[in-house]
Amino acid sequence: MSKYCSCCGRGPSTGNAVSHSNRHTRRRWLINLRSVMVDVGGGEARRMKICTKCLRSHKVTRAA
Repeated sequence: MSKYCSCCGRGPSTGNAVSHSNRHTRRRWLINLRSVMVDVGGGEARRMKICTKCLRSHKVTRAA
């Protein structure tokens, strides 16, 4: 579970890398994860892996 967002659960997506000669090989697109301190309430903060989509949309509050 290292490449997954702790907030929304998004993970890597898969598909094909297509070369100029149209050969198809499998590849992965990884999400943009950041390790941030998150305020979980009750004056407690925890380090979590959060994607930048959740950080921009303010789904989590960063600990001060």
